[in-house]
Amino acid sequence: QVQLVESGGGLVQPGGSLRLACAASGYRFSRYAMAWYRQASGKQRELVATISSGGTITDYADSVKGRFTISRDNAKNTVYLQMNSLRPEDTAVYYCNVSILGTGYWGQGTQVTVSS
Repeated sequence: QVQLVESGGGLVQPGGSLRLACAASGYRFSRYAMAWYRQASGKQRELVATISSGGTITDYADSVKGRFTISRDNAKNTVYLQMNSLRPEDTAVYYCNVSILGTGYWGQGTQVTVSS
């Protein structure tokens, strides 16, 4: 079965950096685009970044452009989100996602808190 396991969240000061990872299993990882979403307390889940199956095409929400970088290692079945210049408004639970034949799969999420 499809499994997505996020890691790398934590508490960081404004201006700091974190690198999230999402380990995937149960499907042919290299065939599918991947995405990172986030959900802040009391808000709807929002799309943060996407990456194509081969890793050559990426896209970002305007709020994170120039600060976040999505990447993937198809040999390790892992997608990453490098987050730099973090702001308090980046505080959220971050989820990775894959859509396979119209079904969306989610990990359990990892908490990112940006606070001094």
